[in-house]
Amino acid sequence: MKITLQTHLINYFILIFLLLNIGEAFCQQSSIIILKKADFWKNDKNLGEDIERIIGNAEFELDSASLFCDSAYLNKKKNNIDAFGHVHIKSGDTLDIYSDLLNYDGNTRIAELHNNVTLIDNQTTLTTNDLIYNRKSKVANYYSGGKIVNKDNQLTSLIGYYFTKQKEFFFKDSVVLINPDYVMTSDSLMYNTVTEIAYFQGPTSITGEDKYVYCEDGWYDTKSGVTLMKIKVFIINKEQTIKADTVFYDKVSGFGEAFNNITIIDTVQNIVAKGNYLRYNKTKEFAYLTDSAQAILIDKNDSLFLHADSLIVTFDSLQSTKKMFAYYKAKFYRKNLQGLCDSLVYNFVDSTINLYNDPVIWSEENQLTADSIKIAITNKTADSLTLYNSAFIISQNDSLGFNQIKGKNMIGFFKDNELRKIFVSGNAETIYYVIDDGENKERELIGINKSISNYMIIYLIDNKVKDILYLEKPDKTLFPEDDLPAEDKILKGFRWLDEFRPKNKSEIFKWKND
Repeated sequence: MKITLQTHLINYFILIFLLLNIGEAFCQQSSIIILKKADFWKNDKNLGEDIERIIGNAEFELDSASLFCDSAYLNKKKNNIDAFGHVHIKSGDTLDIYSDLLNYDGNTRIAELHNNVTLIDNQTTLTTNDLIYNRKSKVANYYSGGKIVNKDNQLTSLIGYYFTKQKEFFFKDSVVLINPDYVMTSDSLMYNTVTEIAYFQGPTSITGEDKYVYCEDGWYDTKSGVTLMKIKVFIINKEQTIKADTVFYDKVSGFGEAFNNITIIDTVQNIVAKGNYLRYNKTKEFAYLTDSAQAILIDKNDSLFLHADSLIVTFDSLQSTKKMFAYYKAKFYRKNLQGLCDSLVYNFVDSTINLYNDPVIWSEENQLTADSIKIAITNKTADSLTLYNSAFIISQNDSLGFNQIKGKNMIGFFKDNELRKIFVSGNAETIYYVIDDGENKERELIGINKSISNYMIIYLIDNKVKDILYLEKPDKTLFPEDDLPAEDKILKGFRWLDEFRPKNKSEIFKWKND
């Protein structure tokens, strides 16, 4: 049989409790069994020379406790007794033990009770078929299955120890705790009937109406709803799955924290979030994730990977995600779309992504910059994007130079994940290299086109400028390459930022100056 670390720990705690109680018990003397009353008693040599047979409404004194039964065999010489029928030990004002059969040794002060055993201590009731109760150490234990009922909690296990002085239970093997709100199963569990806190070790699962929890160490306050779970924590509710090394949660306040190796899976929005610290507040309807924070927007064809210093998610009263905020050094990667900015907002209600503070987006060969950028998503793919103020699009034309589009605002439209059309409004300027591919597909530069117009529409094929439609009379000129000075081949505000572009999903964790 495999002995786990958790098994060693629970046995260690049991041993400590036993030693503490036994140490105190050594200071106590044995108890003399005294017959106080009965309907009939006599010596019965058929049972033995020193055995006294007692019948009817028998009552005995066991020092500070009383014993009641229907009949008994009392051996005064050996100071032990066998009791039968309606056996009842009453110790103090709170502890009562009932059974059909009892063997009690007054010298060791150990009682062995069998058949329909019930132990009642204040608001706690223990039922089992076989129980050993040590009156010196104040420890009761069962070994063939037992059930504890304490207020709203019902616990069962194959083996159990009850330290009556500390009001502490230790359960081992096939432990089940049933509460009106959940069912907990565990290898080993400690439970205090006063504090109503359960400490569990080893593989433990908690199943509620709409939640499943697994962990291998921790504790749960059944009164307050506060819990701490450690080691391989796994939580499933209606819409999310959470994994972490450690999770703390207060059910009443709705506040929770998670630490290290955190993974959150949102099955409704198809998002996976990862990090090493999570703060959650159900009442205020937000979750905060940081320390290597990452969000993955799942798509079977092309998932988007996003990283930032911190991710904040807001949700409604039904726990449905509304918005995700990525703050500071936000960077994302998708095969056909990459970007970075200081902060980003993903609105799940209208399926838009807004980039703020020096944003950059790369779409195939095109680099897009502006003061802020909004991307509209349809069916999990980019449908359109809007560049607000100082809009600038650049693409490198092989080794010849850079095609450039500049304007106050722009709206770009995608088709099949490719940028196909761009509408430029306000002070629109372009520089693009006019190429003749030739019949043999040999690329030949015709010239460099520079144009200015208030409004224009630019059409792209294979991410290259193919045609420009001017909505107002343009000022345009086609220059031979050699006639245009180098400084005139660049529009004002030009920045080529390809060195910061993420080439794969792992590069979202690399910032500009890293």
